[in-house]
Amino acid sequence: MNAGGPAEKGRPSSGDGLLQEAFLEMLSAERGASANTLDAYRRDLDDFRLNAGGLASATASDIRDYLQDLHARGFAATSQARRLSALRQFFRFLMEEGEREDDPTATAESPKPRRALPAVLTVDEVDRLLHAARDAAEAPEASPSRRVAALRTLAILELLYATGLRISELIALPASAGKAGREFITVRGKGGRERLVPLNPSAIAAVEAYRLARGAKSDWMFPAQSESGHITRQSFARDLKDVAVRAGISPSRLSPHVLRHAFATHLLSGGADLRVVQTLLGHADISTTQIYTHVLDERLRQLVQDHHPLARSLEGEGTA
Repeated sequence: MNAGGPAEKGRPSSGDGLLQEAFLEMLSAERGASANTLDAYRRDLDDFRLNAGGLASATASDIRDYLQDLHARGFAATSQARRLSALRQFFRFLMEEGEREDDPTATAESPKPRRALPAVLTVDEVDRLLHAARDAAEAPEASPSRRVAALRTLAILELLYATGLRISELIALPASAGKAGREFITVRGKGGRERLVPLNPSAIAAVEAYRLARGAKSDWMFPAQSESGHITRQSFARDLKDVAVRAGISPSRLSPHVLRHAFATHLLSGGADLRVVQTLLGHADISTTQIYTHVLDERLRQLVQDHHPLARSLEGEGTA
């Protein structure tokens, strides 16, 4: 099937449409592609053909220019990668059919989606959250049972922000971890790895206040009437959202894991070493911890964009 020679740059070959339809027929007949899938492939190939000035005769340079054009047009990395995938399959088809001897997409790098940055609370927001939890724990009108529950919520909040523990690690802490005067706790994390995590005075005081108010002995630091014998993450998540409302913070922005993110980000912004934060968080690979440096980079960039008097003019020059 020879649909014609190379197209002159900027003028699509008349054979492009024939080859494209042959490719789509193959997808339908051999791979069982649905009508919606075929329409998506057709749109992607049509867009490339119109922007590159041709399809079957495209070069590696045309592919690179097209990806840059997609980026300039604001396409997300996932959309860019999908269009590149359509082109890869099309040119492999041409090679299998003997229409080309090379694949111009072979050296093209697939755009990688940007890793989502974790949601982070400001230091002020964490302070408001802790103050709201303390107010609830100290409310004079609260019944004894409600006061114990409020002290438990406060103790968990203090521990989460002081240690950066995963909520699954925290709720399963044994009672021995909260013994009076203990300034460190041993945590068993993912893969059974143990790490030593320091406690600040505020967390120590909150845990001790809860332990004394609870009274009854238990194998767990935070016992509850549950199948596991300790408080569940779902139960604490509900308590946390109640505190968020009292603190004037949208519950949708808050989860136990957000406090872990706050712990790491606030440590790094205060000058903590990345390796130390990795150890405290229990990350096996430092690349996982490095996401928090990206959070700081983004916050600094946004700070400059929002407050620097030349930000707008500099941005304009950069896109000229």
